[in-house]
Amino acid sequence: MKTKLTGLALATMMAIAPSAQAGEVEVLHWWTSGGEAKSVDFLKQQLAGSGVDWVDFAVAGGGGESAMTVLKSRAISGNPPTAAQIKGPDIQDWGELGFLSSIDDVAKANNWDEILPEVVSDVMKYKGEYVAAPVNVHRVNWLWANPEVFRKAGATIPTTWDDFMVQAKKVQDAGYIALAHGGQAWQDATIFEAVVLGVGGADYYNKAFVQTDMDALNSATTKEVFETFGKLRQFIDINSPGRDWNLATSMVIKGEAGMQIMGDWAKGEFKVAGMNAGTDYVCVAAPGTSGAYTFNVDSFAFFNQSDAENTKAQKVMAKEILSNDFQRVFNLNKGSIPARLGMARTEFDSCAHDSMDAFVSSSATGGLVPSFAHGMAVSGAISGAISDSATQFFNSDDTADQGVAQLVAAIAAAK
Repeated sequence: MKTKLTGLALATMMAIAPSAQAGEVEVLHWWTSGGEAKSVDFLKQQLAGSGVDWVDFAVAGGGGESAMTVLKSRAISGNPPTAAQIKGPDIQDWGELGFLSSIDDVAKANNWDEILPEVVSDVMKYKGEYVAAPVNVHRVNWLWANPEVFRKAGATIPTTWDDFMVQAKKVQDAGYIALAHGGQAWQDATIFEAVVLGVGGADYYNKAFVQTDMDALNSATTKEVFETFGKLRQFIDINSPGRDWNLATSMVIKGEAGMQIMGDWAKGEFKVAGMNAGTDYVCVAAPGTSGAYTFNVDSFAFFNQSDAENTKAQKVMAKEILSNDFQRVFNLNKGSIPARLGMARTEFDSCAHDSMDAFVSSSATGGLVPSFAHGMAVSGAISGAISDSATQFFNSDDTADQGVAQLVAAIAAAK
């Protein structure tokens, strides 16, 4: 009898064991700065309230290159995480490889097609079914400025690239670093992208850097882009190489530098530092881009799981990501705007209001363009070719003609 009871107890334990582990999601991401980490913590808390345990798989690196290298290794070895931070065309690539799990049932039950802008929902689907959930919409083409530095330098915040050169020189002559920058390839590409849009406009941007039309790339406009981009070298300090983006933001926060060109995730750092938009810092569209909007949508793609309980937990996570509470708190912390439509604006600051307005207006005028510097516009191979060309030029004494030639050759080889 004792043996039977022991066997029964063992069977009971085995039966309940899966539920004890139910709701575990291992999540690969690269959100490790102050504002980003605070945003991730809220998602962890929300999932915990639904009985889901979060296993953090953070891989530092603002552009996500290191995280993607780790993800490929894990997936190929047959041990992918539950969810991973993946964006743009890369979602389609993982779908074609057969790694992604459909969450279309969650999407239909929660009306995702109605609450998401089409430009966002299209990116989240593979063969018509949702395989990823968007957490936000970032505007990339921002210029962040410390108004006190500008006052002391007798300078005004620039709205065109020609004026940028004038005002940056005033800031520099007053003893400040004009342009805070981290010398990493993705940060070089972020500035290059802003110059492309500011110099060439949205039509040129789309033809050259989304459609990769070779005539548009090999043009006088592209030469002007490289000439402008090259002029920015003089305004960056010698300690820039290898600096993380949030450390560059800190230079603006502390009044060591006048400006930074960076996506609106930088706003999360200002918020953590206790600064207020419009008074302690200023956000304006990058020079020449006020009517345009380069968008970067962060999202979690969901990987096939062999464990049924982990699959259930995955669906809980997908539902939670598009909830009103998560979208509100996450984006208030992160600096971005909600991916879902119809959210109340009350708690969002003036920068977020400007972003929301620009997102709507640019989508109507044709100025809404995907960020090629942040994996939203082209394949990984072409994006890498653009980034490599931009950073090689920016960290050399190459002429604009040499920059154009290198870019054209690199994109042609990547196609």
